[in-house]
Amino acid sequence: MSDEKSTLTVDLGDRSYDIHVGKGLLANAGDLIRPLLAEPRAVIITDQNVEKHWLGPLEKSLSAAGINHESIVLEPGEKTKNFEELQKLCGKLLDAKVERSTMLIALGGGVVGDITGFAASITLRGLEFIQVPTTLLAQVDSSVGGKTGINAPQGKNLIGAFHQPRLVLADIATLETLPDRDRRCGYAEVLKYGLIGDAEFFTWLEANGKAVLAAETKACQHAIRTSCQAKAGIVADDEREKGRRALLNLGHTFAHALEAQCGYGGAIYHGEAVAIGMVMAFDLSVRLGLCPGQDKGRILAHLKDLGLPVGVQGLNTQGWSAAKLIDLMGQDKKVRAGKPVFVLARGIGQAFVTDDIDLDDVADVLEEYLKP
Repeated sequence: MSDEKSTLTVDLGDRSYDIHVGKGLLANAGDLIRPLLAEPRAVIITDQNVEKHWLGPLEKSLSAAGINHESIVLEPGEKTKNFEELQKLCGKLLDAKVERSTMLIALGGGVVGDITGFAASITLRGLEFIQVPTTLLAQVDSSVGGKTGINAPQGKNLIGAFHQPRLVLADIATLETLPDRDRRCGYAEVLKYGLIGDAEFFTWLEANGKAVLAAETKACQHAIRTSCQAKAGIVADDEREKGRRALLNLGHTFAHALEAQCGYGGAIYHGEAVAIGMVMAFDLSVRLGLCPGQDKGRILAHLKDLGLPVGVQGLNTQGWSAAKLIDLMGQDKKVRAGKPVFVLARGIGQAFVTDDIDLDDVADVLEEYLKP
């Protein structure tokens, strides 16, 4: 568990790329990016929150490496992931006269990475891009694997494309400027890797989770590297989510329904919805006799200890119903033959994918959570 830079590779043949994890990477970003450029030009896409802290250091690094650059600054938040904002972004790229040799750099969290990657996939029928994730959630999840997209009124990330980055630079230093709420949200995705297939990692998180949330370098280095290593292996095996990659959606069938119900206005963050969704998935697993109740208890205790939500208390659930949430699940992009796909578990670290679930059982779980 070193605080020096570590490098992983997502093995996709001639589309393989490296993930660098370490502290202070932005200072050396230009040198890492320059060999990937057909021409020494890049356009940075970021948001107003990240701009204040990290745009300057990245620009300085690019200049030092002889890379010409300009920037586009977006409004922060999930509300930016829509058709209108995508059209604006593509228009700004075209106004900047980008060429197919121009590299885009997504500097920010999951929203910036998702919309930048999607814009890269469609502008001039395909530009290359680099992920420089500045949130814990983006560093361990959304920046790796090539999923890009925007939200639709019907659900989260329903419009998008698989478009792999050329490089991922996860600078742990950027976590120091994150609000506590954002750090906790990212932690939910870290926890997911322990729950789907690495019980030993979950045990490590029980002992070290607070150090990760405090952005302690060694703890973050280990948590991010372990998470990225797990995701890189799954993506290399199943890039387009036809099988094993669906495990990464633990809790997400529930979570995306909660986010859609809330309307993407900030009432619930993605990581918070995932935390609740993972509890619901284990609750359903226990209800079906698949999973020991004490495993769900450990997860509940750990999430509560770190200040993450385990239910919908605090949300305005007036007018919500189990039937409505299940209907939203039916519009999820992972639906098979009209049936929602769930990731359930036989225990911590023993997740599996199934679409053979009686929706009455799902409704029973949801109704418990919706009780006043």
